[in-house]
Parts: sequence; C-alpha cells; structure tokens
Amino acid sequence: MPPTVAVVAAVQAAPVYLNLEKSLTRALELIAEAAKRRAQLVVFPEAWLPGYPAWLDTCRDVAVWDNQAVKKLYSQLMAQSVTIPGRATEVLGEAARKHNLTLVMGVHERVTSGAGRGTLYNSILTFGPSGELLNVHRKLVPTFNERLIWGAGDGRGLRVVETPVGRIGGLICWEHWMPMARQRLHMEGEDIHLALWPSVKEMYQIASRHYAFEGRCFVVSAGSIMRRSDLPAELEEAVDLGPESDEFILNGGSSVIGPDGMYVAGPSFGSEVIILARINLDRIREESLTLDVTGHFNRPDLFDFQFNAGRDERGPLEAAARQAEPGQDQKLLTEAVDDHEAEEILAQSGTDGAHAFRIISSPGPAAAAAAPSSTNFDAEIHEIGKKL
Repeated sequence: MPPTVAVVAAVQAAPVYLNLEKSLTRALELIAEAAKRRAQLVVFPEAWLPGYPAWLDTCRDVAVWDNQAVKKLYSQLMAQSVTIPGRATEVLGEAARKHNLTLVMGVHERVTSGAGRGTLYNSILTFGPSGELLNVHRKLVPTFNERLIWGAGDGRGLRVVETPVGRIGGLICWEHWMPMARQRLHMEGEDIHLALWPSVKEMYQIASRHYAFEGRCFVVSAGSIMRRSDLPAELEEAVDLGPESDEFILNGGSSVIGPDGMYVAGPSFGSEVIILARINLDRIREESLTLDVTGHFNRPDLFDFQFNAGRDERGPLEAAARQAEPGQDQKLLTEAVDDHEAEEILAQSGTDGAHAFRIISSPGPAAAAAAPSSTNFDAEIHEIGKKL
C-alpha cells in the first residue's frame, strides 16, 4: 500500500533546445537536484526532450509550402527525438533507479520501425524506481498547428499505473479539455495526475485546477521556460515577439494542486525553479465525501462509457522490454550527478503539527501571489542552481 505522504516535484526549466544529448545531461542534473530535496515523483513538461516546437506559435509562415527554414528545423527535430528503446530511455531509466524515484518526462517520440514508421508523437514516458518504463502515453489529438509535427496517438497509454507514491496518470496540454479522456483516468482511480504543458498560462491553470477538483486527486502541473535566446539563430530571427531583447516564449507557471482544486505550491512564472510539495494522500478520501465522479456522483445506469485501449502489438512498451538492463551506460550519469548525501530541509513550524519546506527563493513578482491555496502542506519553490 502506498504511503499516505509523498514528496512531488515539477521541474520548470529550459532544455538545450533541439539537442537531445545535452538536454539529457541537463535532465540528469535537474533530477539529482530534485532528489536531494527528497522528491519521490519528478515531472517534466510537455515535449521537454528536446524542446517544444515553439516555431509553430511564434514564427511566421510555418505552414507555407516549401518553407526551407521549417523543413530544416523539422529534420533536426526528427534527428534529435527519442526512440523507444534507445539511449534516452536507458539514461532516464537509470536516473530513476539511481535516485529511487518515479520519473515522468515529456518527449518527442520517433517511431523507427513497423506500423507508423517515421511518425513523431507527443508522448509521456513514465519510469518506476526500478528504472522500468511503466507507460508510454501518446497525445491523442495534436492541437491545431501541432498537427504539422505530430501524429494522433491511441488509447494504449491512456491509463493509470501503480507507483510507490500512488496511482498516477497523465494528460498533455489540450487533452485536459477532452471529457472522455478525463473520465477514463478518473475511472482508473488516480491519486496523482500529471498535467504536462508547454507553459501553464491562465486558461491552463484553470484546466489543471478543474482536473484536480473534478477527479479529487492531486495534480502536478509542469510548464517549461524558454527565452528567445534559447532558440537556434534561424528561429530567433523569425520569432515575432516584439521589441524585448530576450522576451519569454514560454514562462513556466508550474504548480502542485490539491484535490480541492486549491494550490499547494506555486504557481511560479518567469524563472527556472523546481516546485516541490509534500502531499498527504488522505486528502483524496476526505474530498471524495462531496464529489466522486466515478462513484456516488455518477449515473452508470444513464451513461455508458466505452474505450479502445488498442495499439499495434509492436508498440514501445514491448520494444522497451527488450532494452538492456540498467547500468550498462552510466557515463552521462557519473558526469552529471553529484552523489553526496541530500541535505535535510524540512523545518518544524507552528503549533498545529504541520511542517513547511524552507522557501529557497520567491516565485517573483509575476507569480500569482494571491492565488488560493490548500493548507497544511509542505511547499518549496527552489531556484535552480541555488545552494541551500
């Protein structure tokens, strides 16, 4: 039975854009930093490896026939995307095993053989503490102009998996406005939902909080940081952002949300941080007293739910099962990860028995300072790179 208390983390940082190897090195550093702060579940944003295709939203003429700059970028993205199995899954699985945590990563997944060969998918990879790849969820419907890049996913990965921190499932961006996708995961009994976004703007904050309230679950909502200067030169010149020299393209907004729809930690905007919270899963049962959309607040006699969980039998989970055992290639890990013992950061506070993480840095003036918050939770917004 999972513990009633778990430490969860949302990583809000920029990858090394369109460079898979350097982004993996960056990911290992961030995973290690979260692990030092006792994180048992670490969640990265949508398409973090090797970066969200920002040119779709910010550059001119991206859908024009024979746009050579876009063709070049797409070719680079294909070459730098994640294959399953492959080096990226080996490295990420080993990181999860090394730090004994559950790891969730948003990736561009490239199919290299069989059905769908050559297709890119917007996928969530979930690794357990043993390093095993537990699930691959492919975004069901790429949103609007994303269809220039990604194929439509299937139902195979739209499920909840058991982990030491509880039952977890995830959706990507606008999937949070697909009622049947939400209901599928609600029916699977999520304890913690993973909401992966490019960045978490106001309407996405609403969707994340609504999901927590509707599903009576915790939500770890993860968004990226991306500045104009993070982009390749050919993209930077084409971005139409206005006069600012290094304006944000993606400005974070990550948070942890309680089963009452209130913020536990964050949201934080405009800086690279790790959002951490120690959550009490007993709150899920408490909040289900008033709302349970798969139980007492449901009418299965009136509404019927059908779901197709199929995928080609040569899908990524079967391929990953043939992957080499963890530990074969630790070069990246030994270079990037400091093994010294984690420092204790929990401090007793107040007289009501609650604890609180020491605040390492403030979320900055752009954060939603007046946002409603759940009480009696531990929360930390850790500025990446700062020492305790």
